[in-house]
Amino acid sequence: MPETAAGIRIDKWLWAARFFKTRSIAKAAIEGGKVHHNGDRVKVSKEVRIGMELTIQQGFDKKTVTVKALSSVRGPAPVAQLLYEETEVSIARRELIATQRKLHNLARPDNRPSKKDRRDINKFKQDNDHQFDRFWSYNDD
Repeated sequence: MPETAAGIRIDKWLWAARFFKTRSIAKAAIEGGKVHHNGDRVKVSKEVRIGMELTIQQGFDKKTVTVKALSSVRGPAPVAQLLYEETEVSIARRELIATQRKLHNLARPDNRPSKKDRRDINKFKQDNDHQFDRFWSYNDD
């Protein structure tokens, strides 16, 4: 399946490497600035070559990959994964962001506070505000 041609269009390669389900979705992502080469936005007609480093953003995930092979034919996932290699820095960054998102969701309560809970929270805040004001008030005596 991999081609030995000088290069193929980036939208075709992204589709064949299974980053996007259709070429039109790949084209929309490229035109929307979700695909970069050396920090610069690419155009749909840009030719991909072996050894190029691409940065692809899909939702929360931002992957930096190195092109290992070229293909204009969409094959099974194991074959598509042979077309690129994700950089170690990219993998570490994605794992860190994923753990941060998981931890962020843990701090959220399961349900809304009841009326009594809200009263208790407001009372607690007011008591702390008064203590804070007394502690930081400036006396010129």
